[in-house]
Amino acid sequence: MALGKLMKKKIYNLINKKNKSKIVSLTAYSKNIASILDDFCDLTLVGDSLGSVLYNYKSTREVTLNTMIEHSKSVRMGIKKSLMVVDMPHNTYRTSKEALKNAKKIISKTKCDAVKLEGGKKIFEIVKTLVKNNIAVMGHLGVLPQSAKNFKYKGKKVSERNKILNEAKLLESAGVFSMVLECVESSLAKKITKNINIPTIGIGASNNCDGQVLVTDDLIGLNPINVRFVKKYSNIRNEIVKAVRNYSKEVKNKNFEEFISTELFSNKQFNSKDIIENNNFTLINIWSSWCAPCRSEHAILMNLSKKTDLNIVGLNYNF
Repeated sequence: MALGKLMKKKIYNLINKKNKSKIVSLTAYSKNIASILDDFCDLTLVGDSLGSVLYNYKSTREVTLNTMIEHSKSVRMGIKKSLMVVDMPHNTYRTSKEALKNAKKIISKTKCDAVKLEGGKKIFEIVKTLVKNNIAVMGHLGVLPQSAKNFKYKGKKVSERNKILNEAKLLESAGVFSMVLECVESSLAKKITKNINIPTIGIGASNNCDGQVLVTDDLIGLNPINVRFVKKYSNIRNEIVKAVRNYSKEVKNKNFEEFISTELFSNKQFNSKDIIENNNFTLINIWSSWCAPCRSEHAILMNLSKKTDLNIVGLNYNF
């Protein structure tokens, strides 16, 4: 596997997990989700699955390069530790020249660590070109959403099994540092994983792979779908319904204005009545202790409060 100078520490670490520890991967489309995943994932994927998850597209073929870049820029802000991989969308890597141009654009705009391409023999020369130009590439075999006409499991026929296995070896020789196996029969996933020296990341491909990836919205129960290989670890949809319902009730019952703030680290809520003195005018100063101008302003306001009848309350917001 001749990856040369593009081999970064994160990619080395991922490859070294093969046969040692399982690789954890999930999708992210925004900073907020990415910042949560970053503490637990080895690899965070900005998948073109965002087309169906966020935009209700019929297929990932409708996802554009600019859409992927904008979401990836948001995700990048939430990632500090995990390896960030971005899907190259449909029709952005039809030739080596096109692939190189668009991969460079993705990396330049998003600061991601690698890009992911779907296909086997068809993209062999394209992968070689990207790797030669110091671009880290992740492969994707089995069901290929960008070109698939159906989402049936792959590897039931001997000819199909041999084709996918050979293409896995071919992608490895082209220089990919890992590959996704999607909806591949368990025994085939096991055979591929055993016969190549780079990690396999399964989605609907059994636990015989070196790691697993899922769409986060499916995992947390936000996306109301039922898929054979998706285990729902929570039902965040229900929690959102509860929160919105309570908010709606408070607004309609005119109770909403009673609660003016939340202490971010203690999660304690306090009532406006606790700080407004005798219905007098109250100035609320929201400041951060790490901000020098804020500290100076806060000191001035607190001093002013001592000299006047003005009620001033400081809320320290550190994030």
